[in-house]
Amino acid sequence: MERPVPGGLRGEKEEEKEEERVLVSEHNWRPCPTARRRVRGCLAWVRRQLFRVGEDWYFLFILGVLMATISFAMDIIITRMYAAHMWLYQEIGDIGVLKFLSWTLFPMALAAFSTGFSQSITPHSGGSGIPELKTILMGVVLEDYLAIQNFGAKVVGLTCTLTCGSTIFLGKVGPYVHLSAMAAAYLGKMRTTVTREYENKFKQHEMLVAAQAVGVATVFGAPISGVLFSIEVMSPHFAVRDYWRGFFAATCGAFMFRLLAVFNSEQETIAAVFKSDLKIDFPFDLLETFFFLILGAICGIVACAYLFCQRWMMVAVKRNRLTAKLLATDKPVYTVLVVLLLASITFPPGLGQFMASRLTMKELLISLFDNRTWSVLAANTSGVAKPGGLWQEWDHPSATIYGTLTFFLLMKFWMLILATTLPLPAGYFMPIFIYGAAIGRLVGEVVALLFPQGLHSGLPRPIIPAGYALAGAAAFSGSVTHAVSTALLVCEATGYLGHVLPTVLAVLVANAISQKNQPSFYDASIIVKKLPYLPPIRSRHIASYRVVVEEFMERQVVALAKGDGFQEVLLALDATADAEYPVVESTGSPTLVGTISRSQLVTFLQSHKHPQAPQEEKLATVGTLGDDCAIEPIMLQFSPWTSLHQVYHLFQLLKLQRVFVTRSGELVGAVSRAELQRAIEDLANPK
Repeated sequence: MERPVPGGLRGEKEEEKEEERVLVSEHNWRPCPTARRRVRGCLAWVRRQLFRVGEDWYFLFILGVLMATISFAMDIIITRMYAAHMWLYQEIGDIGVLKFLSWTLFPMALAAFSTGFSQSITPHSGGSGIPELKTILMGVVLEDYLAIQNFGAKVVGLTCTLTCGSTIFLGKVGPYVHLSAMAAAYLGKMRTTVTREYENKFKQHEMLVAAQAVGVATVFGAPISGVLFSIEVMSPHFAVRDYWRGFFAATCGAFMFRLLAVFNSEQETIAAVFKSDLKIDFPFDLLETFFFLILGAICGIVACAYLFCQRWMMVAVKRNRLTAKLLATDKPVYTVLVVLLLASITFPPGLGQFMASRLTMKELLISLFDNRTWSVLAANTSGVAKPGGLWQEWDHPSATIYGTLTFFLLMKFWMLILATTLPLPAGYFMPIFIYGAAIGRLVGEVVALLFPQGLHSGLPRPIIPAGYALAGAAAFSGSVTHAVSTALLVCEATGYLGHVLPTVLAVLVANAISQKNQPSFYDASIIVKKLPYLPPIRSRHIASYRVVVEEFMERQVVALAKGDGFQEVLLALDATADAEYPVVESTGSPTLVGTISRSQLVTFLQSHKHPQAPQEEKLATVGTLGDDCAIEPIMLQFSPWTSLHQVYHLFQLLKLQRVFVTRSGELVGAVSRAELQRAIEDLANPK
């Protein structure tokens, strides 16, 4: 028998049921709830299957495709803006003043905007970015250089810089490697969000290693040499386990970059970026190897002079009162003044007519890789009358081919050095690549002039100057950057392998001369910018095996004992600002037992009342480090008799920041990057 329900209670229950019905109806109002549940289940299943293979593959694929798409879009914008500039220059007519203004004002405005826009967003967007990235890969924390807001500033600034063309003679490789590193860092943070894992420093390093290969591969369309070049330039010690990441990401980027050219009807199929038509029936005579060795020696000597003058110019600009003030307060003004000088010199009716200044950077390289002999074409009237040949820009009625090439080399030598001081996003590899091709072209034309029938005693086999241009581009750029992989890079970029052996010989000779006398271009930038980077130990410094840790270590080390309390911790934190502190067994027994971070010490102080506080505010127990803090065990420690050579390579290999020195287990000192750098400098410059 049911009990009667009071009227008020019955009303409340009916209202609750009504609210439940309304909520249920609102929830079911969304269309196809069953289908949506199935779709969500399918997506979850796909996600599980994908990440079962490994999430690295997908993030590396995204990195390669993303950077290739951005690179291709930048190239399209640059090509159209440069075409608009050339149209304006040609449509003005023969009025000299207007032509001069149209030639100079366009790059001045773009360069000033590039400097002002990029510097207003972040001061780290100028220059190449490779010296800073090289420092980061050595374990030094420079978080601002990989911030995502730097990405947009560098993309816009680099696009404006490259639109100036050969006027300021700057390239794309360095900044694009920096852009790839920033994209990789951002994708790494996204991966930790998607996979819900903690941020792993080793994963970050792996993504950065792949990013540096993507940057080179998407500019030249060369995945193999892109990986090798990035390893040579950026990483003194490379983990083989990262090889596949670099190759996979670089291949995805290079393939996508060339595929977009096919979709845009620029190419019929996937081809080399700087496609050449060199014949490979008989590329070079064996006796020509001697001239390739001479070319390598010339490139090495010129590279040493270039590196010395470029480093001197960077220091002089910083020390000069006027330029230092402009670079500190009015960077766009400094950029406008320098670009005005460079644009005035490259003005086509003026000195620019002897420097092929109307050609773009890509057209300069394609013209230098022309397989025909220019001296023969210049002597042939039918060859001169042939329209559309880029080589004609190097031919002038009042100068020979040899004269224009020599004038180009002399002028671009100091113009490129001056352009490297501009505070805008710009790369410096492509200019030295073109400069080396011009050196090789000049040597090849001279050899063709001396031996018009070739060096072979039998059938005439003419000299191919383009082969010397290939070797010169690889040798000069390789000697400036201290890389050998440029020999393969030039072959991949042109799709031609006939001259690979003499090219490798020229690169080796040039590197032998350059590495013995000057630091690389990027190492010189690190030295001038005073970045926290370990200078290399030259092979001739055998004394690095005799110098031991005891001679240069820091002896006054602030240490804590396991039984120390609040007062000792406060004194240690006030004494130094170290990131971690050594912990010994006790004050009387300085046996090193581990380390403790500064953040843990701060937390230790905040979790307890100070012992000098009033009695009613004190805690019941007084804390000590041994009881309340997690002490990290020591993974690596040096002996006082460890050599400088061993310490240097361990710091580079393991990316160490500071290592403690013990004698029979007792703490006697510490070695940080600062002490190691001073020891290497003292070794290189003995008093």
